Amino acid sequence: MIQTNEKFAAARKRAILSEFKRLNNMQREAVSATEGPLLLLAGAGSGKTTVVINRIANILKYGRASDSEEVPTEISADDIETVLWFADNPDEQWRERLLPLLQLEPAEPWRILAITFTNKAANEIKERLAVMLGSVADEIWAATFHSACVKILRRDIEISGIWNSRFTIYDSEDSRSLLKRIIKDFEIDENVFSPRTVAAAISRAKDSMIAPDEYADNAVTRKDLRAREIGKIYIEYARRCRDANALDFDDLILETVKLLQEHQDILQRWQHRFKYIMVDEYQDTSKLQYTLIKLLSGEYNNICVVGDDDQSIYRFRGATIENILSFENNFPGARIVRLEQNYRSTENILSAANAIISVNTSRKGKTLWTDNGKGDPLTLKIASDERAEADYAALQITQWYARGLNYRDIAILYRTNAQSLNFELAFKRKSIPYRVYGGMRFFDRAEIKDAVSYLAVVANTDDDLRLLRIINNPPRGIGQKTIDTVTAIATAEGKPIFEILRNTEQYPELAGSVAKLSRFTELINDLRSQVAQTRLDAFYDILLDKTGYVQALQEKANIESETRLENVMELKSSIIDYVSRVSENASLAAYLDEIALYTDIDKSDAQHADMVQMMTIHSAKGLEFPVVLLVGAEDGIFPGLRSIGEPDEMEEERRLCYVAMTRAKQKLYITSAKRRMMYGRTMTNPPSRFLDVLTKG
Repeated sequence: MIQTNEKFAAARKRAILSEFKRLNNMQREAVSATEGPLLLLAGAGSGKTTVVINRIANILKYGRASDSEEVPTEISADDIETVLWFADNPDEQWRERLLPLLQLEPAEPWRILAITFTNKAANEIKERLAVMLGSVADEIWAATFHSACVKILRRDIEISGIWNSRFTIYDSEDSRSLLKRIIKDFEIDENVFSPRTVAAAISRAKDSMIAPDEYADNAVTRKDLRAREIGKIYIEYARRCRDANALDFDDLILETVKLLQEHQDILQRWQHRFKYIMVDEYQDTSKLQYTLIKLLSGEYNNICVVGDDDQSIYRFRGATIENILSFENNFPGARIVRLEQNYRSTENILSAANAIISVNTSRKGKTLWTDNGKGDPLTLKIASDERAEADYAALQITQWYARGLNYRDIAILYRTNAQSLNFELAFKRKSIPYRVYGGMRFFDRAEIKDAVSYLAVVANTDDDLRLLRIINNPPRGIGQKTIDTVTAIATAEGKPIFEILRNTEQYPELAGSVAKLSRFTELINDLRSQVAQTRLDAFYDILLDKTGYVQALQEKANIESETRLENVMELKSSIIDYVSRVSENASLAAYLDEIALYTDIDKSDAQHADMVQMMTIHSAKGLEFPVVLLVGAEDGIFPGLRSIGEPDEMEEERRLCYVAMTRAKQKLYITSAKRRMMYGRTMTNPPSRFLDVLTKG
């Protein structure tokens, strides 16, 4: 009987995997491994998204059958013979009929959590699963870390006793704006303590779960004067966020982790909900994100992470490569499947990339290979100066375009944004259309921030940051002195600013502004009364009209105001799209959540227009181009001067180089200059030491 069961389990696995016959052997192995911890080491261009989608489809359709030798007791001898026959003769017309024999506890879609780093990737998973499986895909939790945490917090955060479920989300720009105001209020020199620097320090503290008071105490103990100042700002920043019922991006994960750690019943509920958890781009996770995943996967331990240690390039954002390097230690019994077949690049490109990355010591180890053929050899070009380098790039682009390649199929990759200028000038001289990727986000534009601030205050009047942005925008005669007075009163009484505005008559110091402030509060209250009974896109029209924002732009009647007006109206397109997607569940709070979690990485229009694509290597991750020019390959630029001599930093620079090289599908150029003017001074850097590896090979 034991042999029969083993034969049946093996035949069942073959029968299941016959549905995934278009995958290669290692991809099928990854798809079939459904139970326990699994690390998919997915090299660049190895089809990892395809594997993730097919693995989810397998779990939904067949459950754990492909990874188990268990045979249901109700299976008869005839059933076993039928599966044995089907495994050798996989007739798709029979598959649905035999599905009950091939399944073993198929998972409910809502018990699968697939975490990605971008909304675009999460939507792609759902869309591709919908094609394979139909509407059942809509119930899968395919989400970013932040959006998954928002869902958990909206349900359970009130148990903390600090926040309520109507919290506002501050994006990175909002956080820096609040820090800028605090730095000004504390009369601290912004040139010494910039909002961006302080934000980074606070973010690192939160990732290590260091509370504001603890951070400040540690600074005193260490006698670190700079950290003491940051500690003061951190304490005030946390207080103002609490008062505004606002969470920043780091808080979304931090508060979720604290919630799960401090409330066992909530932890058990969410652990039981998610039977299968998958995490994409695991090499980019932080310490706090690891802690979250460890907590959520605690009951079933069915945790599958997909990543490439050789593409871990976001250390500056808090990513820690140790998460992927230590996966087997953190999740005992883990299996590793290496996806090494590359479908993107040629042999010559992969050989060069493998040579660069093989120097690193902090890696799991894998070697990319391909059936795409050798392809063109790499071209290494050392130009006389930065202008000659840019002219050389323009010449290659012109020649490729003459051969029939589109401009959008060519990318210029550089280490820093400062390198783009000479290429832009060269392309203008040669009439080559180009696009510099990574410009200002749509949602970071001033007019969009204004419109969203109105929406945010309607949703949450405690949001002092957004309220201060709109209280006199457009001008209502409410001067800065009045605003400062209101703010001082609110701070002294520990109340939201809107609470003071609703009771201005109680404060003699505001006597001269009562009428103006009252009109503003009446406006907000009027809008709040209408939002619940009006379709969201129609409400947006009402808001623009009643606030006078559109009228103020129209009255300026210049090109800049026309552009701003177009952007404000384009926001309505976003609202209409949201309403059409979620229909009866559309709400202002949910829409604000969605746009707050929108990231620059999601803005993927980089390859639509027929223009040469120019971007930093960090921005290029996840993209691919037939032709890539990796420019500025000089010691001091790439690798950067501060990295040379620092082993960990050099390993990250090599990973960056590996990422840049593996963006190329057909042709890769690497260029440098003997002499270069940057930051107002002339440099004579030697060619990048990375080129030594290539020329020796």
